[in-house]
Amino acid sequence: MKGANDSVVSEFVLIGLSNSWEMHLFLFWFFSAFYMGIILGNLLILFTVIIDSHLHSPMYFLLANLSLFDLGLSSTTVPKMISDLFTDCNIISFPKCMMQIFFIHVMGGAEMVLLIAMAYDRYTAICKPLHYLTIMSPKMCVSLVVAAWIVGIIHAIFQFVFVINLPFCGPNKVDSFYCDFPRVMKLACVDTYKLEFVIITNSGFISMATFFSLIISYIFILITVWKRSSGNLSKAFVTLSAHITVVILFFLPCIFLYVWPFPTTSLDKHLFIVDFAITPVLNPAIYTLKNKDMREAMRRLGKRIVGSSGIS
Repeated sequence: MKGANDSVVSEFVLIGLSNSWEMHLFLFWFFSAFYMGIILGNLLILFTVIIDSHLHSPMYFLLANLSLFDLGLSSTTVPKMISDLFTDCNIISFPKCMMQIFFIHVMGGAEMVLLIAMAYDRYTAICKPLHYLTIMSPKMCVSLVVAAWIVGIIHAIFQFVFVINLPFCGPNKVDSFYCDFPRVMKLACVDTYKLEFVIITNSGFISMATFFSLIISYIFILITVWKRSSGNLSKAFVTLSAHITVVILFFLPCIFLYVWPFPTTSLDKHLFIVDFAITPVLNPAIYTLKNKDMREAMRRLGKRIVGSSGIS
């Protein structure tokens, strides 16, 4: 690896979540079931939004992209974690570890921007309904998604260029089931205090700023609806509850890990199970079970599939 940087470490050992065989068996079934749900649920949303013309609107366009980001984020970690559960030594090469870090932050950063876009979409729909289609035009929707990708890539590169050049010359055991900046940086042969500050400033500030911006925007929407509807918040709360649930589940692990100096406990790796496995499978359930249009579109899709297969 000396050609890439001055490191003598060519691979890392992922310690994982547990050393118990019984726990490994439980985690295998748990993550296999959740990952299958992630794939089927998010692909169902993607195909339904693409195929059904009734869902060709800004809200569902953003929702389809959220499903795409959830698929990408979970696929960077969960498949390898499942395959590592029944191996004695969970090894990941240095290049693959660096690529995993990079794509985690690309997808994570892009999803943060997309959640802001979805909040803006709901604000426009609820507070400015007469101008909704003008403001949330197809061009605006595409621009928001492109901006999400650009911000995610810039966010990942900004941190990645520092870590890729760190010297790793001894310890190579990562106390987690995936590679990320906090755990990997602790293995470097140099003092990483300044770099930790850079990561905290970048990832921590972005997580905190985005989280509070979203919460404030939802509160503002609820206050606006409350004033216009003489205190009746039921419809708006039902509309926004799914978004608020996703925001809380997605951002709490990020805030815990990146806002203050990197923790030395194992709590952070367990918290990120929420981001990698639980939230991506909850999103399809939340947005389909609480959305009448989506449920009806899925029924139409099901009837179309059954009809094309010749089943009466």
